[in-house]
Amino acid sequence: ESRAANASNKEINIQWYIPSLAKPSNDTETKVLLLYAFNTKPVKINNIKTFRSISVFSGYLWIPLARILSLQKKLSNLKQQIEKLMQNSKSLSAASEPTSFLEQGEGLKKIPSKNPKMNVAKAHLDEKTEEMAKRCLSEIKALLSAVPALSLPLTEIPFEITLQSITSLGDMFDPASGCIITEESLFNWIVSLFH
Repeated sequence: ESRAANASNKEINIQWYIPSLAKPSNDTETKVLLLYAFNTKPVKINNIKTFRSISVFSGYLWIPLARILSLQKKLSNLKQQIEKLMQNSKSLSAASEPTSFLEQGEGLKKIPSKNPKMNVAKAHLDEKTEEMAKRCLSEIKALLSAVPALSLPLTEIPFEITLQSITSLGDMFDPASGCIITEESLFNWIVSLFH
């Protein structure tokens, strides 16, 4: 029971394993093992020996390490671009927001109104950033799809792009760590790729 688990919402748990000796035969490139588990309904596991559920799934994929590292760099660049767009957008909206001024001895002090949370706000992408996102997401789709050869590049972004969703994808494709994804639209898209 000390190893029992529960998930109050839908979530995907991602872990990486970098084997030293155990790698698929007939492969010359270094591959890493992506281990995933997800639930499509809330789950509470009291006894791991008797647990049975039709809403819990797990699996693994062998993925070339070089492709993971390349994708990780692209996701990092995309995140920086989105942060820049959001910062510019924040600066523009701050300039048009009502502010109050307080007298402070010799001058005036500007007090900005409350800032919205940047990490969950939907990012308004310019054309360049949208193309970057489509390329990254197409690559993720190709890596995770059951039949990568049939995986066509994306023409639309399949979920709302937020700073949090891109950060989650960056964490997901970091072989030095794992992550848990609960954001619904991102969760649904990733699960669709695993099926």
